[in-house]
Amino acid sequence: MKTEGSGHEHFEELFLAHYSRIVAVLQRVVGDFGRAEELASEVFLKLYRKPLAEWPEGNVPGWLYRTATNLGIDELRATARRHRLEQSAAVSGGPVRVAENGLDQMLRSERQQRVLGILADLKPAQAQMLLLRASGHSYKELAAALDVEPGSVGTLLVRAEAAFEQSYRELYSHEEDV
Repeated sequence: MKTEGSGHEHFEELFLAHYSRIVAVLQRVVGDFGRAEELASEVFLKLYRKPLAEWPEGNVPGWLYRTATNLGIDELRATARRHRLEQSAAVSGGPVRVAENGLDQMLRSERQQRVLGILADLKPAQAQMLLLRASGHSYKELAAALDVEPGSVGTLLVRAEAAFEQSYRELYSHEEDV
C-alpha cells in the first residue's frame, strides 16, 4: 500500500471490504476463479494508481463494480474473438478432439458459452446490471454501482432481461433445447 500522506489511506480498507465481492462478480462473468482474481487485481490497481482527486466522490464501490464488470465484459469479448478464430481454424483442417468429460458437462459448457457471448453483445450497462443482479446485489446496490436512480433499477433490469432473452431467442430458437 502507499505510504501515509499519499492520499490513499483508505485504499486498504476499500480493498478488504470489496475484494471478495468483486472477485465473485468477475467469476460469474468469466467463469474462471483464477482469471477473476487477476481481473479484480487490475480493478484495484486502477484505483490505487488514480490520484485521490480523481476518485469518484462518494461512490468508490460503484466505480469498483462498474470497472470490474467492464473488464469482465472486455474479457468475454476477447474470449469470444479467440473462440471464433479457434473454431475457424478447426473447420479448416486438423483432427477434431472428442470431449472426454461426458455429455452433461459439454451441454452445460455450451450453454454457458452462449450466455457469455450474448452478455458480451449487450449494451455494457445492461450486461453489468444482469451480472451484478445474478451475483446477488440488491436494487439499492445496483443503483449505487451503476450510478442510476434507485427507482429506475426495476425498469432497467426488466429491459436488460428482455434484451438478453430476445438475443438468445434470435440466435438459438431454431434449436430444440432453448
